[in-house]
Amino acid sequence: MLHGVIDDTIAAISTPPGEGGIGIIRLSGSMSVKIVSAIFSPGKCSLPLNSFESHRLYYGYIVEPSTGEKVDEVLLSVMRAPGTYTREDIVEINSHSGIIILKKILNLVLTSGARLAEPGEFTKRAFLNGRIDLTQAEAVMDLIRARTDASLKVAMNQVEGKLSGEIKDIYKNLADLLAHIEADIDYPEDDISPVDFSSLHKKISNIIADIEELINTADYGKILREGIKVAIVGRPNAGKSSLLNGLLGENRAIVTDIPGTTRDTIEEYLNLEGFPVEIIDTAGIRKTIDIVETMGVNKTYEIMAKADLILYLIDTSQNFHHEDLEIINNIPKKQLILVFNKIDLPGKLDISEVFLSFNSVETSLLSEEGVNKIKKAILSFISRGHVAHKERIFISNLRHRKALDNCKTSLLEFKESWENGFSSDIIAIDLKKSLDFLGEITGDNVTDDVLTRIFENFCVGK
Repeated sequence: MLHGVIDDTIAAISTPPGEGGIGIIRLSGSMSVKIVSAIFSPGKCSLPLNSFESHRLYYGYIVEPSTGEKVDEVLLSVMRAPGTYTREDIVEINSHSGIIILKKILNLVLTSGARLAEPGEFTKRAFLNGRIDLTQAEAVMDLIRARTDASLKVAMNQVEGKLSGEIKDIYKNLADLLAHIEADIDYPEDDISPVDFSSLHKKISNIIADIEELINTADYGKILREGIKVAIVGRPNAGKSSLLNGLLGENRAIVTDIPGTTRDTIEEYLNLEGFPVEIIDTAGIRKTIDIVETMGVNKTYEIMAKADLILYLIDTSQNFHHEDLEIINNIPKKQLILVFNKIDLPGKLDISEVFLSFNSVETSLLSEEGVNKIKKAILSFISRGHVAHKERIFISNLRHRKALDNCKTSLLEFKESWENGFSSDIIAIDLKKSLDFLGEITGDNVTDDVLTRIFENFCVGK
């Protein structure tokens, strides 16, 4: 792992832009207290900043050091290492919110000796200084971006180190096995019990089973973390916009009897029993000479290619369009739910005629019952093959999934090498590789390039 020495002090605005009650400028590093001392004038407290009690708020003013002019009335806290988020000295300035005030205070901090923090650098320092491991660091951003209680729970479990604990248990079991094998290799004549490869084989099989159990949570964990993308598709006037409005419980999309009203996509998020669901209403699919409508239809096809689930609406009061079947046959069945809408109207379409083999729902979206049927169908798609459990640890990060897959592959290669009679020093290599892959998850074995890619997705002040 290639990490440099941290010897500077960083600063950033840690609250989102815009008007609010307070704004926070955060500093972290050994010079934090000295830097802020140059621009802080205490109120009634006569103590110098370096004498302030840790983790306590003090009243005062931020001043322009060259003129003594007051910039803002603030509350200031000094948090001393190692009992801080970064395990470095941290100073937080709680000022009035407003972009002009915050930028002015930040500029004073920077001209007094701090450096502007990079995205995620506070959390990166928490990782580099050993306060948290890499899974916990990554989960911080998941915590911030959580859209539902379920995604919040997954992120919080990882922040608390529950996933790390699972990985570290597997790591310890593998490391113990490797130590025994290496001792047998290095000291064959010493009084060390020989490796019982029958017992070893069983232990490796159990570890592989533990890894597979984690891997099997990945798809469901990804849904909990990121949600799913659901595209509402169909011919004009099939009821797509009515479905969007019904799911959201508000009139978000314009509904008319005029075909081609929706010409662009409308995207909204829905919290569906704890699952974040992005609902996309698309332009009706039909052949048209209208240039703008054609662009909308093309956009619909693009959305369909990216969607996790497609709700394809068919108006049962209209005659069958072979164009519908052409489109439907090009969609994987596992990603498709047919919605036969307007069943309250006199029917012209024999559903059983063509569509019997498809996963389908019959509705009239004019009623609440019709919308609830669609919600149940989406939930059924989400939970298919998965068993939710509040206390279960989920893999929700693709990086973690890949590392576990690689770890499992190495262990299977170990078993194969052992079964083929390879020597202990050869098979030990596969065990070492598996440990390296686990170390990638927790950050014990990770390059600076990987760290850069992870933390560049963070906001600057976190």
